[in-house]
Amino acid sequence: MKIIHCADLHLDSKMTSNLTKEKARERKAELLNTFDRMLRYAVRNQVEAVIIAGDLFDTKRISASARNAVRDGILNHPDIQFFYLRGNHDAESFLCSLDEIPDNLKLFGETWTTYSLADGRITVTGAELNRENAGSIWNDLTLDRDRFNLVVLHGQASENEPADGAEYINMRKLMNRGIDYLALGHIHTYRLEQLDGRGKYCYPGCLEGRGFDECGRHGFVLLDIDPGTGHFRQEFVEAACRTLYTLPVDVSGCKTTFDISEKIRDGLDRAAISHDSLLKLVLTGEVDVECEKNMEYLVKKFEPEYYFLKISDETSLMVDYSAFALDESLKGEFIRIVEGDDDLDPQQKVEVIRCGLRMLAGEDPD
Repeated sequence: MKIIHCADLHLDSKMTSNLTKEKARERKAELLNTFDRMLRYAVRNQVEAVIIAGDLFDTKRISASARNAVRDGILNHPDIQFFYLRGNHDAESFLCSLDEIPDNLKLFGETWTTYSLADGRITVTGAELNRENAGSIWNDLTLDRDRFNLVVLHGQASENEPADGAEYINMRKLMNRGIDYLALGHIHTYRLEQLDGRGKYCYPGCLEGRGFDECGRHGFVLLDIDPGTGHFRQEFVEAACRTLYTLPVDVSGCKTTFDISEKIRDGLDRAAISHDSLLKLVLTGEVDVECEKNMEYLVKKFEPEYYFLKISDETSLMVDYSAFALDESLKGEFIRIVEGDDDLDPQQKVEVIRCGLRMLAGEDPD
């Protein structure tokens, strides 16, 4: 039996932290398209169930487009069972918008709810965590060890009992309970680990990366379970229509914007990042305080090559004080005065010198 495990779709995310309004609208639509592609994949591969382990939506006020895409996706696939466990971003508004709950949409509550598949040989058990139940719910979990037991939860895995139990999953209390596969949501990157001698736990990550804290591959997990033996295999399936990347570029020793540009070009050629991606370049290394660096020019030069590009300057500045020891110019005198100021730490001295040199050159110190 084939089952899809997905989570953290965050449909209706604003997507405006980096993007223009136009591209934010495009990315919101792409999130919905990726959800639809996942369902088409399910049909092509004879998937019989889809588990959504929380945060299907990103906001309590759901747009008609997102609401209809999910509703129609469920109604148009009556042969697929959908198991929807709400996460910390989900709200009642989607369920309230339905005239009635479709027969193929299975929900969970604040206590353990169990559904059967494959003539009872596979169970899907889940509960929605909150402040009231998170400390006590673990002891109420009862599973038949002769079945294949799939448990669904949304929260942060923890090996200790946190002071605030909401949204934390006490992994120690789930060990040796007869769980074969623990389907989790909340972490936005793919993670598969051994739970105990019998079972595994998995975060599938989100279907689409939305910000540069969600770089890399994204998609869902396909489970293929043999109900007779209880053996199963899992496969991570990439689904995102775009990928986000963070690429560090060491520009140490560069003197000019042109030098930096050449280092960026070399880094991009070696990385071979797809041009339909979202890319954050991070300039690193140490450059001289007099380095001529035009960030606006660099962005304009490279951004047409990608769907979206930003450049973050994380270089550190250095001052070769020995080069100005005998310099009789105003610049040399200024640098020597700053160097001798014991009230400033080394980084403050560098910043004062940077601003001062720009002002001496008639430029904005910022």
